[in-house]
Amino acid sequence: MGSPAITETNLTGLKLKARGKVRDIYDLGDKLLIVATDRLSAFDVVLPDPIPDKGRILTQMSLWWFEQMADITENHLVASDLADFPAELQPYAEQLEGRSMLVTKCEPLAIEAIVRGYVAGSGWKDYQATGEICGYKLPEGLRESDRLEQPLFTPSTKAEMGEHDVNISLEQAAEIVGKDLAEEVARRALAIYSRARELAAASGIIIADTKFEFGLDGERLLLIDEVLTPDSSRFWPMDDYQPGRSQKSFDKQFVRNYLEEIGFNKKPPAPKLPQEVIDGTRKRYLEALTRLTGKSL
Repeated sequence: MGSPAITETNLTGLKLKARGKVRDIYDLGDKLLIVATDRLSAFDVVLPDPIPDKGRILTQMSLWWFEQMADITENHLVASDLADFPAELQPYAEQLEGRSMLVTKCEPLAIEAIVRGYVAGSGWKDYQATGEICGYKLPEGLRESDRLEQPLFTPSTKAEMGEHDVNISLEQAAEIVGKDLAEEVARRALAIYSRARELAAASGIIIADTKFEFGLDGERLLLIDEVLTPDSSRFWPMDDYQPGRSQKSFDKQFVRNYLEEIGFNKKPPAPKLPQEVIDGTRKRYLEALTRLTGKSL
């Protein structure tokens, strides 16, 4: 089943800037090295069991999407081919191959840029309770998983590790990052999602919603981190889509469903995953990569 899982990297002699839920980030001076491990988080809690090859899948998918969106927004990618990495990284080729990016160092914005194209997840719960999703008043009578005619930009705060992000309005986002910047992030996020929705549909995948991150390199606004992966998006198989219920998926909803079924309280420590959930998650992620990009690992 693929290559051995990498739960964390230890690149001796390099400055570890941070370990996120999934990524290990190293400071190389004017640039950063981002390594996507095989860690998996659900409900903002890192799970004890990795998903083999997950980091490679996320990286290859993000690279593909960066290319598709290059005319909509600049991004932080400098290099992804090991041959283009500095000499100090070459000894770690085995750990870095296929799962790392050399990127421009920038200041991440303090908001998550979320776009919703379907009534799903917390949006569905919100709608059932209030008739709204994140402050947007919606028509009556929508069903779970219904497509929204106009995708919604629904930003959130960025939580500390183990905490939960909080949905906020565009006005609140503007208070955090400034009005002009918030509006430009919304414009780009909606444009990226709209194109991605069309491209994915041609591959038989519905992108129900997704989360982007942006950062500032001086005055330049850059798309950063991962883009339109099964970790940051809801991917549904089009041939099984049926509004009025939750959908099968090529993303970590499979894991969330399992954790909900066993009554996980969504606080650390997370329970161990059965092998069939680990294998099933890897299979779904890999199918999403293959369908979208035509590539496999």
